Amino acid sequence: MPSLRHTIADDLRTQITTGHLKAGTRLPSEPMLAAQYKVSIPTLRNALALLQAEGLIEKIHGKGNFVRHPLRRLMYTGGHLTPDTDLHVTIRTTNVRARGDLIPLLGVPSRTPLTEFLYLTHQGESPHSLARIYVPRELASTGPPWPRSGVEESRDKIRARHPTPEEATTLRISSTLAVLSITRVSTDTTGRVVEAALLVLPSDRAEALFVTHHTANAKGQEG
Repeated sequence: MPSLRHTIADDLRTQITTGHLKAGTRLPSEPMLAAQYKVSIPTLRNALALLQAEGLIEKIHGKGNFVRHPLRRLMYTGGHLTPDTDLHVTIRTTNVRARGDLIPLLGVPSRTPLTEFLYLTHQGESPHSLARIYVPRELASTGPPWPRSGVEESRDKIRARHPTPEEATTLRISSTLAVLSITRVSTDTTGRVVEAALLVLPSDRAEALFVTHHTANAKGQEG
């Protein structure tokens, strides 16, 4: 027998997918929904969390729960996100000092001056993806990175994990929704790290594509 939270989620999901609840619609308040379904508020929130994890609704702090517009999927291929005209990006620049994991990541001493570029991608009013890019301060004068000139090699480390509380709040996603976490380190011809990018792509709107080009071996000569 389905649990109460799954029964509630199934009913709301049906209303959304059939168009009874249209994209952008604000759901009734949580106390009103709890009263409507005759459940406690914690049970109601558990049901809403299931729909948040599916990308069907989003909770906006101070405003309530809204039916989400269909999300465009991001493609991460060739070490870059494929541009999408329906998405727009805001960039915030901050001067910081190397600390914590940034020290070994960029191979610099503690408190080395860095510039942080915070990229937040939106689809309409909804946050879509997040990236923090760190560049040695003296290289940041060339403007926003990505792709940065003079890069000889870039290496990506990719893993799936749950978002941090800050990431979940910024991206308006459930803390139970997996994200694709990409750490991209770029070096120049001397091996110096010129850029370290930390990307967070929610799993309900991102795909990673990896292409391998195989070079045929030359035919062996007969001895």
